[in-house]
Amino acid sequence: MQFSVHVKPGSRKGPLVEQNADEVTVYVRERTVDGAANDGVIAALAVHFGVRRRDVTILRGHTARIKRVEVVR
Repeated sequence: MQFSVHVKPGSRKGPLVEQNADEVTVYVRERTVDGAANDGVIAALAVHFGVRRRDVTILRGHTARIKRVEVVR
């Protein structure tokens, strides 16, 4: 399944995934340095959906806060 994710890097709440009816927000502690926030997003989504990290892929938006993500179950 594919969906859009709004990322909040450097958050004190993180790692946390909030899923509403129409959007997913991911709070991660990692900053946007050297892709650390992307790694945090992948890890948080993998735990949230109960899949392996390699089953979560960022399709678009590697440098943006709004990303297109695919999760394979």
